[in-house]
Amino acid sequence: MPSWPAATRRDHQRFCETEGWQHRTGDHEYYHLALHDGRVLFTKISHPVGRETYGADMWHRQILRNQMQVTEAQFWACVNDGVLPDRGRPAPPREALPADLVMQLRNRVGLTDAQIFELTRAEAVARMQQFWMTGE
Repeated sequence: MPSWPAATRRDHQRFCETEGWQHRTGDHEYYHLALHDGRVLFTKISHPVGRETYGADMWHRQILRNQMQVTEAQFWACVNDGVLPDRGRPAPPREALPADLVMQLRNRVGLTDAQIFELTRAEAVARMQQFWMTGE
């Protein structure tokens, strides 16, 4: 198990800024992050933001686990290398095929919906072009 350095308030701030947390200044530095599942994470960095380290218990239990909901490895990967934590964001949907192309592949070429679903847009266009050129 790797040994991590004690996190400073500056490390904490860098993590929030790198991951894109929203920032508000007041008596402390406040950050919040809206997650895709509707939850909102909140964390606070006391003034002054600097090199002061956190106590181990406060850091591990309160800040990492409860507020930011990341492991120490995820935290340091974000701070040191800009690697964002995997927050379970759904993959973007694949590019949809135009409806008229789907209809032609189904009705003229004779492909099933399952076969059409497996095609990328480029493959679907190529398959339709093949049909127009060869009739197959």
